[in-house]
Amino acid sequence: MRKVIARGKAGSSGREPGVRPSGDAVQSADAGSERAAFDPALALPKKRSLAIAGHRTSITLEDAFWRELKASAEEQGRTVATLVAEIDAARGPAGLSAAIRVWLLERSNERAPRPE
Repeated sequence: MRKVIARGKAGSSGREPGVRPSGDAVQSADAGSERAAFDPALALPKKRSLAIAGHRTSITLEDAFWRELKASAEEQGRTVATLVAEIDAARGPAGLSAAIRVWLLERSNERAPRPE
């Protein structure tokens, strides 16, 4: 099934790039129209600062990953900084932001039911 994203002309709405107005929808050739499950605003990276291992550092994460990181820390009864410090200590040569994304992906895969 192929999906087509309905959009207006680029730059014609005066809106922020990458942010879809609420009226846009994803249309399927077979299924008519449905709301998009993808929110482009969640894909925009943002730089955030925090203290880990006694020093200030910054990470660049998309909002979707930041929300999941915060939720994971909260579920574990820890602060984001504590969780990031643990990921940082285990990351090896990987960049910190990439290590966080991979940690979140692995956590998500562990929680997802596996087909048999």
